[in-house]
Amino acid sequence: MPNKIKNNSIEEIAYLLSQSSVAQSLIYQHPLRHPLPDRNVLHDIVQILRQCLFPGFFGESPTHVSWKSKIETLLDQAIELIQEQIYRGLCLDCSELNHSSCKQCRTSSKELAFRFIQSLPHIQEMLSKDVDAIYKGDPASKSTKEVILCYPGILAITNYRIAHELYKLNVPVIPRMITEFAHSETGIDIHPGAHIGEYFAIDHGTGIVIGETCVIGNHVKIYQGVTLGAKSFPLDENGNPIKGIPRHPIVEDHVIIYAEATILGRVTIGHHSIIGANQWITTDIAPYTKLSINI
Repeated sequence: MPNKIKNNSIEEIAYLLSQSSVAQSLIYQHPLRHPLPDRNVLHDIVQILRQCLFPGFFGESPTHVSWKSKIETLLDQAIELIQEQIYRGLCLDCSELNHSSCKQCRTSSKELAFRFIQSLPHIQEMLSKDVDAIYKGDPASKSTKEVILCYPGILAITNYRIAHELYKLNVPVIPRMITEFAHSETGIDIHPGAHIGEYFAIDHGTGIVIGETCVIGNHVKIYQGVTLGAKSFPLDENGNPIKGIPRHPIVEDHVIIYAEATILGRVTIGHHSIIGANQWITTDIAPYTKLSINI
């Protein structure tokens, strides 16, 4: 039978978890006690948005109302939920110590939520092209319906395209949380700051990493295990990494990158190139290049 923990031991542990020097570096503290974004609510928002972006594939189909009415109801739910989560994200970054700033953040969250909802038709258009690219690029795919329902690539791309629009609106934290949902579920890690063009295809997908400052063109196809990462991290005068600078690859139009290829740094992969499996690339690649390991 396990030993019983004495009350004073509990008190000591509570003290260490809340008052120690280690705890002080980790504990969330703000004089106004701002609420933090809720992972469960954000996950629900993504599910609602997926129903709007792929009508009929997720959630129940309407029986006595039109698709327009069904989606309108879903959007009403989504905008109310996401407005609150944007507000919480703004609170996380807020350093103001007066409640008037909270009112400003409330106003900003409403504006940002509405601007995001306005971007949904564009997101849907981009996703339709991604579905088409994945379907046409995979001979094992029987239909676009199968791609939408089964393929981890389109799930990860959906979360990315939602998160990217929020990222462009400078919404803190929430975009990264949304892409990390897909990362956890699929093993595909796409930073919301990456710029990805039309007809983006991911085949299999597990282990893919796409960094924050990546620029990916149109009609690009990437296989499992591909890394589009940073080569090094320039340091400032205090020895800390300089953030916010371009440090990830540029992949031009009509490029195919096969499994486990690693491309690092601000290098350019020229259009219509084919990068074979297991390549290690840290220099520019000219257009129409074919790289492979011959055995």
